[in-house]
Amino acid sequence: MPHHAHRAVDFFAHGALPAPRMTTAQAEFVAARHLGLTARATALGSQQDANFLLLADDGTALAILKIANPAFGPVEVEAQDTAADLIAAAHPELRVATVLRHCDGSPRRTTVDTGGGPAVARLLRHLPGGPLTGSRHLSPGTVAAMGAITAKVGNALRDFRHPGLDRVLQWDLRHASRVVAELAEYIDEPDRRTAVRTATAHAWAEVENHAAALPSQAVHLDLTDDNLIRSLDGHPPKPDGIIDFGDLTTSWAVSELAVSLSSMLHHDGVEPHHVLPAVRAFHAVRPLSAQEAEVVWPLVVLRAAVLVASGHHQACVDEDNAYATAALDHEWLIFEQATRLPHQVMTRLVKDAIGAADASAWADGPARTVAPTPAVAPTPAAAPAHRLLRGVTATDITTLDLSTGADSMDHGAWLAADTEHRQARAALADGASVVATHYAQARLTRAPALSAESPATVPTGIDLWLGRAVVAQAPAAGEVLAAAPGRVEIAYGARVLTLSFPDTVKPVVDAGRTARAGEDLAVLPAGASVHVALLPAGGPLVPRLVRPEYAAGWLALTADPGPLLGLPAAGRAEPADLLARRGAVFATVQEHYYADPPRIERGWRHHLLSVEGRSYLDIVNNVTPLGHAHPRVEKAVARQLRRLNTNSRFHYASVVEFTERLASLLPEPLDTVFLVNSGSEAVDLGLRLAVGATGQHDVVAVREAYHGWTHASDAVSTSLQDNPNALATRPSWVHTVDSPNAYRGRHRGVRAACYGPEAAAVVDELAASGRPAGAFVSETFYGNAGGVALPDGYLAEVYAAVRRHGGLAVADEVQVGYGRLGQWFWGFEQQQVVPDVVCVAKAMGNGHPLGAVITSKAVADRYRDQGYFFSSTGGSPVSSVVGLTVLDTLRDEDLQGNAVRVGGRLKSRLLALAADYGVIGAVHGSGLYLGLELVRDRGTLEPATEETAELCDRLLDLGVVVQPTGDHLNILKIKPPLCIDAAAVDFFADMLDRALEELGHGG
Repeated sequence: MPHHAHRAVDFFAHGALPAPRMTTAQAEFVAARHLGLTARATALGSQQDANFLLLADDGTALAILKIANPAFGPVEVEAQDTAADLIAAAHPELRVATVLRHCDGSPRRTTVDTGGGPAVARLLRHLPGGPLTGSRHLSPGTVAAMGAITAKVGNALRDFRHPGLDRVLQWDLRHASRVVAELAEYIDEPDRRTAVRTATAHAWAEVENHAAALPSQAVHLDLTDDNLIRSLDGHPPKPDGIIDFGDLTTSWAVSELAVSLSSMLHHDGVEPHHVLPAVRAFHAVRPLSAQEAEVVWPLVVLRAAVLVASGHHQACVDEDNAYATAALDHEWLIFEQATRLPHQVMTRLVKDAIGAADASAWADGPARTVAPTPAVAPTPAAAPAHRLLRGVTATDITTLDLSTGADSMDHGAWLAADTEHRQARAALADGASVVATHYAQARLTRAPALSAESPATVPTGIDLWLGRAVVAQAPAAGEVLAAAPGRVEIAYGARVLTLSFPDTVKPVVDAGRTARAGEDLAVLPAGASVHVALLPAGGPLVPRLVRPEYAAGWLALTADPGPLLGLPAAGRAEPADLLARRGAVFATVQEHYYADPPRIERGWRHHLLSVEGRSYLDIVNNVTPLGHAHPRVEKAVARQLRRLNTNSRFHYASVVEFTERLASLLPEPLDTVFLVNSGSEAVDLGLRLAVGATGQHDVVAVREAYHGWTHASDAVSTSLQDNPNALATRPSWVHTVDSPNAYRGRHRGVRAACYGPEAAAVVDELAASGRPAGAFVSETFYGNAGGVALPDGYLAEVYAAVRRHGGLAVADEVQVGYGRLGQWFWGFEQQQVVPDVVCVAKAMGNGHPLGAVITSKAVADRYRDQGYFFSSTGGSPVSSVVGLTVLDTLRDEDLQGNAVRVGGRLKSRLLALAADYGVIGAVHGSGLYLGLELVRDRGTLEPATEETAELCDRLLDLGVVVQPTGDHLNILKIKPPLCIDAAAVDFFADMLDRALEELGHGG
């Protein structure tokens, strides 16, 4: 195909490319007169072009009028349109802003005079949905989708050739160093100008090392959040559309990924590690070479530097361009995030993300891992000629375990500010000569209780406490790089051995000379604290503690100094992922929270602790009302296990004392107790008691409820999330009544009073048909629906109906019982009724498997007609002691009162958030049994299911564990340990506020 002769744009020849000046009236004239489309024009932003949205009279979007910068000739524009067509053909699943065509197939394209010279104007397909631009947080799925699209475009353009690609653009990262050199002077702030120039120099030097091996091809070069269009049904937003081919050129293929990654970095809450899903997704579609992996992050830095320099330049030469001026702040934020960490750290993370971490990185030092991941045999380091501490052997050293799994972290010890020093001093007092911490082992002691950001917990060196004076000596010959009070640095192989100690101690060597192996470096007094690290020579400064998300990158720059002390090297992480191992042997129907869950190995009160040393606020664990690892329960269980644990057929006091105590908490005639192991067993047994006592085998249950997994409890469960076929697979003896949900059920608001009479009518109809119900079973406070209170009088009406036909009322108190509601100890008290059978579990054992059924002696005695009942561990001595201890602690710590006070505070905060965020449809519940229901429309109550899932993921990132519930999974279930305090619920509300704002739900 012949092309018109053209002179391709050369940014450096032009020096400046101000956008064409054109009014909306002029745009409408061009569209009508030259391109055959009569429409109303609305100006859109662009840095170097002029774009207009063309609308019909009824507001329907018809097309985009794009007037290219006069510097871009017709052949370049033709290349852009051809590339768009090529991608659209290769990937029909993507929407592409292709050029619109006349009936004869020719493009709707013309040349117009803009005052700054002739410019190509054309009509492009409008893609509804809007771009991903703005500050909204990007979920991992969105980030991954951006990476996948970028790879698809790269594959589609790999073999594309066109004369219009022969351009010199300021955005081509092959010219990044030159662009910054010429434009950095436009950055007004001297500090920022220096930072941009410095970062550019470092990143460019790294790219130059690999440039010759980087493949080049046609690239879009602007697949950013501005130019990736959201799918029309995406919740949360995910891209499926591509616009703006104005930067199409030939460049390094990997630039496509770097440009896209950089655009993510200005979004709320997004920091460098959050973009790694895009790297993985890109690599899965278009594999990165080893050289490309090395330069991805340096190119991100270069892109960020070019954005800042070019943005200030454009704002200067094109003062009226509001789009360019408005972008300056977020372009600087991109630069700050791109340079937040040394590019070497991010390069290691990029390589880890694609499974290409350099195995040779282990060769010059000991193996490394972020403990406490289980380890395999380490790769040994070369043995030093001399140990670092003269006369100190491994047997003289006590290692200090500060990990999540350490016994020394029990009883909340990790929260004390002096835990590390206190434990070290205790070890020295026990006779240790030296106490040492572990290299690379995440320290729980560095985790604050409530934190929106993961803390720096992973050490890059070792800390020592000295019980006696020792001499630090050179482990091998090496140049002394620094020697000053409190510090010595000496070359050790490819790294620098750094010793930090009290400033009162002066080294006994001088800087600038070579120390012999075994030569004295410093005399360290007893009681001194010493930090030892093996750091990169000439590399970036390495913090003593780093955040877990970046630990692999930082640790790749360091080595374990343990062998210099005679300690074994830390091991490599074992190859098999723990989550994969779980999936291999643990039935997958037993789901886990989150797609990429943190590994939780400890709990304390209302906190959950990960092996990475992160504390999460626990908002979901109604299994532990007293809080995790309650010392009173621990002590009681240990004491009883030392004495006896057997089954309840033996005669001992605790089972009597517990059942007496439990029965005393219920009104007459509920005076007889069965002990079981779970809520499912309790409901199952409760139904059997009712059917056995009445001889009536039919049961009435409430829809959208969950009661358990045993045969009978599952039969009466109708939660669609627990069983999507629940209603269609109920056995014939189960009959259901409407969900009495006053918020989103069939009857809402004041009309919710209709639920009771209608349910009673169902009971009456069953009896009239000759099948009277032996039981009516329901939660006493609607749990599965998110803590929704039953309508006033509901249970009284239904209980009366079932009883007049000889049936019994079975109350499922598994979730709400034991004071969680605050004002009421039992849920049925809120309804002012007394059931015939009460089923309890969860809270009874504070995590120990314990459940109960309480009924009248008359009902209990009828069970004899069905045989005998026995549960091996239900009512065992340990279970009974646990049950008593929980009741004692609930009383002594006034946890029901805490549910009133702290639960009231939390509900007030949630109601305040509901006034600010339209996505919050309702705040349900009482005490610390709450539900936050999210909707897309408060009128239609369309469930915000995907938004709720995204919110839960973001809250996890912010240090909060919360999960969705309800048949639509659009309700945050808020059922924390009853010991939660005001500071914690305020933290939860603050993080919820932040997450809702970041995810675009404000207004």
